[in-house]
Amino acid sequence: MTRHLITSALPYINGIKHLGNMVGSMLPADVYSRYLRQRGHEVLYICATDEHGTPAELAAKTAGLPVAEFCARQHDAQKAVYDGFGLSFDYFGRTSSAQNIEITQHFARQLKANGFIEERSTRQVYSLADERFLPDRYIVGTCPFCGYEAARGDQCENCTRVLDPTDLLDPRSAVSGSTELEIRETTHLFLLQSKLEGEVEAFVDEAGKEWPVLASSIARKWLTEGLHDRAITRDLEWGVPVPADVWPELAAEGKVFYVWFDAPIGYIGATKEWADAAGDGESRDWRSWWFGTGTGADEGGSVRYTEFMAKDNVPFHTVMFPATELGTREPWKKVDYVKAFNWLTYYGGKFSTSQNRGIFVDDALELLPADYWRYFLMASAPESDDASFSWEHFSAIVNKDLADTLGNFVNRVLTFSRKRFGDEVPAGHAAGEAEARLGAEVARLLAEYEEHLEALQFRKATFALRALWSAGNSYLEEKAPWLEIKSDPEAAALTLRTAMNLIQLYAVVSEPVIPASAAVLRSVFGVADAGGWVTPEQATALDTITAGTAFTVPPVLFAKITEDDLAGYRERFGGAEE
Repeated sequence: MTRHLITSALPYINGIKHLGNMVGSMLPADVYSRYLRQRGHEVLYICATDEHGTPAELAAKTAGLPVAEFCARQHDAQKAVYDGFGLSFDYFGRTSSAQNIEITQHFARQLKANGFIEERSTRQVYSLADERFLPDRYIVGTCPFCGYEAARGDQCENCTRVLDPTDLLDPRSAVSGSTELEIRETTHLFLLQSKLEGEVEAFVDEAGKEWPVLASSIARKWLTEGLHDRAITRDLEWGVPVPADVWPELAAEGKVFYVWFDAPIGYIGATKEWADAAGDGESRDWRSWWFGTGTGADEGGSVRYTEFMAKDNVPFHTVMFPATELGTREPWKKVDYVKAFNWLTYYGGKFSTSQNRGIFVDDALELLPADYWRYFLMASAPESDDASFSWEHFSAIVNKDLADTLGNFVNRVLTFSRKRFGDEVPAGHAAGEAEARLGAEVARLLAEYEEHLEALQFRKATFALRALWSAGNSYLEEKAPWLEIKSDPEAAALTLRTAMNLIQLYAVVSEPVIPASAAVLRSVFGVADAGGWVTPEQATALDTITAGTAFTVPPVLFAKITEDDLAGYRERFGGAEE
């Protein structure tokens, strides 16, 4: 079996994330990881909090906390929310860890030794009011390309154009709001991406053949425009320090590496954290996942590396991070597949952590269990284009698919069978033509579901899962056991036994998308864990749960969202963006 390394774009440390962030990186990676584990693959799913850079310092300043303490608290808070969402990370690390500092500094030393880092004098914005140089995100102003008035000095959140702080119109300090800014000279380290452009282009040409158009087009756009040498250090109090053994003067000045230099390396750092955290004598080899594995099976690589991210993160993962890896002249594992997502908007306006607009994941879990959100987000995944969240759409999906299609089927089957035949699965006749047709249909739909999951097409996969649930309802309506019981109880027993086998099948195949609900379905028949996958061929028979098996009737799986609920949600979070 292939070993699968899976990473989600690292969430910033500055506050709980919103649903757009969840659907754009972490949730689909979790669905894919769960599916692969059920298929018997070895999976390592890694993520971490992105703790360096301006957002951390500004958020800590607002909170009135030392930045290290702020980051530690926020890491724990984010991890708790992700646990509540059922995200099955193998490890959720921190870019401020000793492991990431060590590896980031190693990368810098290697790049310097190979001639891909140099010191340059540069002109940078200095705030007279703050008495300090302002890194790019400490400066806000108007984007010269789209006119967005709250653009940051490194990238416009609205149009995603990468910026230099000096590009901004009407710039001001993000710390004090002062416009008393001037340009002064300072020294920084630059990654010479221009010298690596040909190698990066060759990498994208080869690896990008598999990538979805969204990811490959963004990477190629950057390459077409040409790779520019880029500063990788900043004047900040918090970050990975420039190593004094290589750059003593810059280290003495307190320079730290730019967050977008150390953050992708954080995937490797978190993997080493995972290895170092092994207990009870367990030994974990982090290098076998990252070092010397090549880029594919033909080069001796046993690891397939898949990255999940929103489209604004694509340039850094497909161009800048590969350039960093290539420049070390060491065999670091490079990405095989980049699953990029468009944006989930909130009534047409962008979810925004910084502007507190949209539904945040802690609020979501306060309102409803995680599976409601997991299913909705996968059914609405913004893969081909941006998608819009609305409370009306959310309630329609939950009520129709979860409550009516899956939940109602489970409740009808189990309550009717217990009422008529007791607390054990009834036997009834041998399977007939209707059961054969159902088995064939289930096998076809399951194969379709597998195909979409393998292709990382999550919206299509969710539709196929819903179709599997619908097949059970169609079978129930066709056989009508509430009528069969009157004339042929054994026929009704067969129908219910078949339907119970569908419930067990649903427990297995729904696990990647709605794991908590799948666990409830497994408990109906006393099955403790998810176990392996069910192949289409195995599913055809629908005979896993045999007559005489004890079962229980669980509470209602999914409560419907009422008009009163909707009114309350709209009042609390707003409707269409004003």
